[in-house]
Order: sequence, then structure tokens, then C-alpha cells
Amino acid sequence: FLHRWPSLLKYYSHTDGVSWLEEYKARHSAGLEAQRIVASFSKRFFSEHVPCDGFSDIETLGCPSHFFEDELMCILNMEGRKGLTWKYYAKKILYFLRQQNILKNLKEYLQRPTDRQSFLEGAVLIDQYCNPLSDICLKSVQAQVDDITDKVRKVLRAKNPRHPSLASKAGEVVVPEVELQRQVLDAMNCVLYEQLKYKGNELDYYNSLNSYIHQVLIRRTGIPISLSVLYLTIARQLGVKLEPVNFPSHFLLRWCQGKEGSTDIFDYTYIDAFGKGKQLTVKECEYLIGHHVTEEFYGVVTSKEVLQRMVGNLLNLGKRESTDQSYQLLRDSLDLYLAMYPDNVQHLMLQARLYFHLGIWPEKVLDILQHIQALDPSQHGAVGYLVQHTLEHIERRKEEVGPEVKQRSDEKHKEVCFSIGLIMKHKRYGYNCVIYGWDPACMMGHEWIRNMNVHSLPHGPHQPFYNVLVEDGSCRYAAQENLEYNPEPREIPHPDIGRYFCEFCGLHYLPNAELETRYPQDLQLTRATAQQIYSSGKE
Repeated sequence: FLHRWPSLLKYYSHTDGVSWLEEYKARHSAGLEAQRIVASFSKRFFSEHVPCDGFSDIETLGCPSHFFEDELMCILNMEGRKGLTWKYYAKKILYFLRQQNILKNLKEYLQRPTDRQSFLEGAVLIDQYCNPLSDICLKSVQAQVDDITDKVRKVLRAKNPRHPSLASKAGEVVVPEVELQRQVLDAMNCVLYEQLKYKGNELDYYNSLNSYIHQVLIRRTGIPISLSVLYLTIARQLGVKLEPVNFPSHFLLRWCQGKEGSTDIFDYTYIDAFGKGKQLTVKECEYLIGHHVTEEFYGVVTSKEVLQRMVGNLLNLGKRESTDQSYQLLRDSLDLYLAMYPDNVQHLMLQARLYFHLGIWPEKVLDILQHIQALDPSQHGAVGYLVQHTLEHIERRKEEVGPEVKQRSDEKHKEVCFSIGLIMKHKRYGYNCVIYGWDPACMMGHEWIRNMNVHSLPHGPHQPFYNVLVEDGSCRYAAQENLEYNPEPREIPHPDIGRYFCEFCGLHYLPNAELETRYPQDLQLTRATAQQIYSSGKE
């Protein structure tokens, strides 16, 4: 068992008394079930986005979930160029499973008393949800923070060998005197900003990686709130109780200089973790953002409010992203926000509009709209519009006939020169891409044709057009006269490559069974063309 599935050892606290034959049978059965479900996804969902109820059979698994996940990881780790369709759907299923588990953990976290809600754990949960396929765990992140804390203790010991922070275990010490607290903060600034070179990411401020705590630790850079969570966690482990301040435009920490719990904002020094731990007065905080703010913005906030701001930052980044056509970051951050505030009408409406725009999960859109109407009847205008168009979408989907089968021998297809699976290059824009579909003439509407200036092409819209997956992650519709063979074919790193292709053979992509059914005569031509291009290239 352990030779075949070594990654599962972590689930056994001891190996004595375990019925390994039964464990082997259970893991083997889970593997077969995972393979069956993954194989079924391509047949069921090739023509559409996996619907919200598409994972229902996974939610009622009759096997341990960690066995099922382990088989999905085995599929994802298959030899690089093969099993692309299985990998595509295994990734989707694993993404779903892990996010469901993380949401459950987040809801449990939010139900705890506030004094048991670690800021670091909250940041890790957000990180995990947005990066469910990455190996991120609280234990690992905490170990890295502990390592930084130990470095701070070393600096502190050199300056004050009898400092109380050195005498107790992490979390147990409380440093009461302000001067002793100052020594801790000075040592922290020395380690974080001088030795380890942490800094605010001014050059690439709007990169989502700045919000993920595991990336902050790897890259040693972040935005004010992520650096503040790190700074606050280390300070508290060393006995200095810093508190989070939801300051507008620039998250800060505050350090009490007067009586503990004081409501006077002038009894606090404010710390800018983004600005190398600089200590600020109330007036300097206002200089930092360029305008006056009322006293309420200097108050301490809860862990839930800190998470709300972190998720809000990701929401704003998700709205800004133009290259990600699936809007994955926006979808993930909306899920997180609504897990914390399930009755927020503004974000519920944004989620409904997003799914409507993407043309996915119409049944879920109707559920969201019904919930909005119950919460706020004044939204009936917007709700009614979306309900009407969503119902029309559902009806159109019911009326859709099966996919058109395109035979190259058909007379109307005689002008189509290229075939699915070929690696192409755009003559004008230079991008590399792979063909996954074609039409004998442009099938887009008049508005698209006008906006894309198709009539300026020598052959206009009356020429074959190709659906292509582009190396930058986008999907495009290109005219035949704008494409040429790529004499040096290479893999196209597109997230949807496995939806259409099962393998990259070095010269071209092999279509999966579903795509080949639609273009039954293309594969033979693709093989011959690729071989001819490669041979002429060598000569």
C-alpha cells in the first residue's frame, strides 16, 4: 500500500493495527471510481460548461475523499503530453472538492469566538480557496513564520539577553512595558526589512500574488494588508499585542502607548508594515493617504473584517482582469465574500450577472435571483430582466440539436485548408495557437464582423474561419488568410487544451473522442500535414 501510494502515509498516525489489505482494497476501489467519473465528464460536458449540479455524484462518494483525491492527483501527474482530457476534468473535479472543503473550514472558522480566530489562519484559508491545487497548509505557513520569529529572537537576544520574549514559548508571553515592546519591534524591523529584505510591492501592486500569504513568504513582498497580517502575527508571538486598523487605502496596525483598551486615537502609534515597519502619528497617517479621515477609521477591526478587506481586494482585482476569460479570480472571491456575508444583495447580484454573462449555471442564476428578490423587493426590475433572459437561455438549450458533424468531403468545405490539432502562427500578431474548430465562412454576427474590421481583409468574411486556443490563454476566431503553419510546433499552454485534445505528439495535437466525432476526417489530414511540414523543415 505504502509503496504504491506513499503520499497517503500522512493520513495514518501509526501503522500498527491497520488492516492494510482492507485499506488497499478501499484505495483501489476509490481509484476505479475516480477514473470512471473523470472518463464520464468528457462525454457529458464536452458541449457545455460543467453545470452546478454536475458534481452531484462526487458529493455522495462511497469512498474516503482522500483516496479519491489521491487518484485525481495520480491522473494529474501522468506523463506530461498524454491524458490531457483526463487531466482537464480531474483538475476541475479536484478544484471543486478542495474548494468545498475549504469553504466548510472557513465557515467553521467564522463561527469560533473572535479570540480563537487567528489572522494568519484566515489569510491561509483565503489563499487555499483561490489556489486549491497548490500545496498550501496552515502548518507549513506557520512553520515559516516561526522561523522568522526565531530570527527575531536571535537579534533580540544579542541586544537584551534578559528580554521576557526570550523566556517563554510562542503565544504565552506578554510584554507589558512599552520600551521592551519597542525592542521587539526594532528587532522585527531589522530581520524583516534589513536581513530578509521584505518590502511593499510598489512596482506590481495589483498582482493577486501580493494577497496570498504563502506567496508573500516566498517572494518577500506584498500589499499593506498581507504584510500587516505577517507583521502582527510575529509581534503577537513575541508578546506585543498589535491590532489591525482598517485605514482607508492603506491597511495599518496600531500599537498602544497608553492605557490598554484606550479609545483615544492619540494613545496609539500606527505601524505601516508596507513601509518597512515605519511608526506613524495620527497626522502622519493622514499624510500617507493625502486627506483627513474621521476617528472611526483608526479603530481596531475583527478578523472577519480583515478577511472581508482581503477578499474585497481580490474582488477588485478580479474585475480588472481582462485576460482571464473564465473570470476565475472574480468567481472565487465572490464565493468567499458570500460565505462571510450570504445576504449581501450587491454581491449576490454581481454573482448572478457574472454567471449570466458567462452563460453558465442558469439554474443557479435563478436561485440567486430568487434569493435577492426575497431580501430586497426593490430589485425587482433588475431581477425580472435577468430572470426573463435566463429562462430564454434554458429554453434555447433544450431546443439545441446535437453538434454538427463537419465532413471535409462536403462540397461547401472545399476551401478549408487547415485541420484541427495543427499548431499555427498568426501572420499579423505573431501568436502561436492550435486549431480546435473551423467554419467554411465567418459565422459571427454583423456587429462582431464590423468591430473586428473583417471587411478590410482581402477575402473578408467569405473565407474559412478557425477557432483557436492561443498560448496566452485566450480563445480566438481567426481568418484563414491570417494563419500559417508553424514550422516549429510546440505545446500550447492553454487551460482548455484538454477539453478538446487528449495528447500532444510532438508535431500536432490528437483530438479527443468527442472532438473527433465532430470532425471525423480531420485527424488523417492533420497527421499528413504535420509530417510534411516537419520533413520540409528538416530539409
